[in-house]
Amino acid sequence: MNIIRGEDISQNKGKRSVLAEKGVKRVFRRFKIKRYNREEDCIEIDYIELKERVRTGAILLDVRSAQEYQEGHLEGAILVPEYEIEKNIERMISNKHQEIIVYCTSGSRSKKACKTMKQKGYNNLYNLKGGIDNI
Repeated sequence: MNIIRGEDISQNKGKRSVLAEKGVKRVFRRFKIKRYNREEDCIEIDYIELKERVRTGAILLDVRSAQEYQEGHLEGAILVPEYEIEKNIERMISNKHQEIIVYCTSGSRSKKACKTMKQKGYNNLYNLKGGIDNI
């Protein structure tokens, strides 16, 4: 979804662009989307929203190392370390439209994993803002 900005079009259409941008913001508020980061192609969510999305069928994907996973992880999470996403994600999660919540310790590895997954065609990705350290 592209946001139409006033500076991108003529002054006659400026009011429509402002309305379009406000409409996008209303959609984000309506569905409680915290932030959309185009660079990483991942929507950041907090722990409360994570729990709700998991309750409704989202998959939890832990992209930390196997050792970190063994030390503790969110219940029901699938382990695919970030460095293995490129070669293993399609084998582990074949449905590219499935809602997937990616997390790591601080949020940086999960952002990288989201970007890789987006490039592979996954389109319903969420990142736990701040990682599990933020819970």
